[in-house]
Amino acid sequence: MLKSLVGQHLASVVMKQCKLGAVIVLGSLSFGKVALANENVDPYESFNRGVWKFNDYADRYVMKPVAQAYKAVTPDILERGIANVFSNIGNIPTAANNLLQGKPLKAGQDITRFIFNATFGGFGLYDIATDIGLPAHQEDLGQTLGVWGMSQGPYIVLPFLGPSSVRDTVAYGIELSQLNYPYDDIEPDSSRNATVALNVVNLRAQLLALDNIAPGDDYLFFRDAYLQRREAMVRDGKTDPEAEDDFLNEDW
Repeated sequence: MLKSLVGQHLASVVMKQCKLGAVIVLGSLSFGKVALANENVDPYESFNRGVWKFNDYADRYVMKPVAQAYKAVTPDILERGIANVFSNIGNIPTAANNLLQGKPLKAGQDITRFIFNATFGGFGLYDIATDIGLPAHQEDLGQTLGVWGMSQGPYIVLPFLGPSSVRDTVAYGIELSQLNYPYDDIEPDSSRNATVALNVVNLRAQLLALDNIAPGDDYLFFRDAYLQRREAMVRDGKTDPEAEDDFLNEDW
């Protein structure tokens, strides 16, 4: 039963991403409006900085205190378990994107990870798959579009969501509206909303240790780090030496 449900969801994710992604890539290549040159990565800097300040304010006075409270009252073992559950859920869309990028072996590992953790790991509370040598992967629709030839386009800072690009914003919109696995299956709406909220708070809590690490202008630091990391992820960790040199030599 579990394998059947995973197969159905995986097929659904692949079909939706393939159809929508192909339309986006073809459109960008045909009209040249999204696949922009990288010389001007931040043409909307003034707007982006305004959103960045808004996000910083919202995080400082809302999200960070909530995440700190969550971390303070949640036992470490339970916090790790909750993080593992959401991470395990992410194996399904990751598998779909690995398939779309022509990496069936990694997709098979993602599916196996999900099944092992869901069955032997207490519905994903324990990451059994990693213990037996099945590595976790990070793949999303933005990376898939990049593998298919779509450039990042200009840098964009999204309200509440933070750093992005034209490519990743389009991908995120598709994922948000079409690929809510498995949240669409959660009833009633209040339970689904609570699950999504818990995921957001859990993610923010995991980032608390990284606060206040940016030197100098944190806007520029996070912009360049985000864009270069995303391109490296599209190339499976193979960084662009020229871009890396530019980043390291930047006067922060």
